[in-house]
Amino acid sequence: LKCLTSQRCARWHVRVLRLNDPGRSGRIYHPPADAPQMSIIADDAELAAYVAEQAGKLLLQVRGDGLLSLKALGKAGDDAANQYLCDAIREHRPDDGLLSEEEKDNPDRLTKSRVWIIDPLDGTREYGEGRADWAVHVALAVDGVPAIGAVALPCLDLVLRTDQPKPVAPAPDKLRMVVSRTRPAAEALVRTAVRPCGRSSTITVPCSSIAARARAA
Repeated sequence: LKCLTSQRCARWHVRVLRLNDPGRSGRIYHPPADAPQMSIIADDAELAAYVAEQAGKLLLQVRGDGLLSLKALGKAGDDAANQYLCDAIREHRPDDGLLSEEEKDNPDRLTKSRVWIIDPLDGTREYGEGRADWAVHVALAVDGVPAIGAVALPCLDLVLRTDQPKPVAPAPDKLRMVVSRTRPAAEALVRTAVRPCGRSSTITVPCSSIAARARAA
């Protein structure tokens, strides 16, 4: 396959998502053999976690092809993950609204009680640079209130879920302050802090994705 422009490469990667459609040219995305039948995922939390995880695997596949880099790779990843997530949610929750960071907003969602909110690739720049601190976000709001959410961290082979919260580990002696890798707050650059509890210092941990920040903290 010869990709002459990044736009054509992005379109090629989106074609990966056309599930089992022999009428289309190019590669076909095949879900894992142990993938559950999507039609039987009646639980919203299970659906959110599953599609977030699969979108993450798809992003790893797009990057692993080695055809693109930097901004072109980030654009292709955004397009591919967004197409997959939007298609999956609209097929299996057709009566729900949908808001995606990578699509033009549809005011029709404002008439819906249930609205899915997705960020197909949080940390596009880091993804394009070959880093690990990026994530896929899938959430559901009901009557304007967040109900469930899932965050896939593909490079850690991890999916964080609101219905299966992880226990919080005890605070270490040396605390860590997670900051933006590109735009850290000036206050966060002070590495030593006085703590009432007697801990002596704070280390800044530069990260990008909100999910990676939460995990690093």
